[in-house]
Amino acid sequence: MRKGLLILLAFACTGMETAAAAEPKHDVFKGKLFAPNVILENQAELSLSKQQFTEIRKAVVEVQANVAEHEWDVREAYQNIMAELDKTPIDEQQVLEHVGAALKAENEVKKLQVVMLIQLKNLLTDDQIVYLESVRD
Repeated sequence: MRKGLLILLAFACTGMETAAAAEPKHDVFKGKLFAPNVILENQAELSLSKQQFTEIRKAVVEVQANVAEHEWDVREAYQNIMAELDKTPIDEQQVLEHVGAALKAENEVKKLQVVMLIQLKNLLTDDQIVYLESVRD
């Protein structure tokens, strides 16, 4: 059982790192949203206005601050899980509570990232969106 939980935790930790990245390996949004690095890599071609650049920066900085807070919660939950796994016998209910806390924090990070991606797309003009879609394909 302990080995199974450790494997589960390894997968969950891998998921955490993936969630922390702005661009998931598998694009669940089918290219309809654009990561900040993609927008900034094409900044010149998009002719971003000063206001667009400022708003993009603001959205990214805001989400980074909020994500950092939730990452602390995730780390704390995983430390609590590991501490519980060192006990004999293992309190299954306690472990599940800590797993729930970790998953809740990871979910919040994902929601914050989606909100940011939506905000970024809403800052772009139709022509800028068409351009980003063309370079993606």
